[in-house]
Amino acid sequence: MMIEKLHVLVEDISGLNSKLVLLIGPPRSGKSNLLGQLAARRQVRVLRLGATLGRELLTVPSTRRPLQAADLLKHLADDFASHGLLLVDNIELLFDRTLQLSPLDLLKRHAHARRVVAVWPGDLREDRLSYATTGHPEHQDYGIDGLVPFEIH
Repeated sequence: MMIEKLHVLVEDISGLNSKLVLLIGPPRSGKSNLLGQLAARRQVRVLRLGATLGRELLTVPSTRRPLQAADLLKHLADDFASHGLLLVDNIELLFDRTLQLSPLDLLKRHAHARRVVAVWPGDLREDRLSYATTGHPEHQDYGIDGLVPFEIH
């Protein structure tokens, strides 16, 4: 069963340098649902980044948002992490051009201190992660070094 595999994987990555697991699959394949099951099983809250970080950023003048976003995320991560585990969903906001963030690098940085399981809102093809389509202003393309892809079909 999917949740069993994920549960075991989360245990297994403790020793890795970068403890980042990305849940990858097509829209409506159950990534958020699976993350929710893991949250219930591990008794950890899910950080729904869009809503939570979005709310925090509203209090910051737009010119300061790129400077504050990473710090705000760090505080939220510290707040939501429990038992050395951080679960993150709805990360699309990190790709907002105006914030000038590198979403995957940011997640990897958080995954040095603790295990991070995040829902990836894009595709994995031939060991390349992508977000949005080529030509889209928020398009990003990454290699999969330093992370563990967990595919859901």
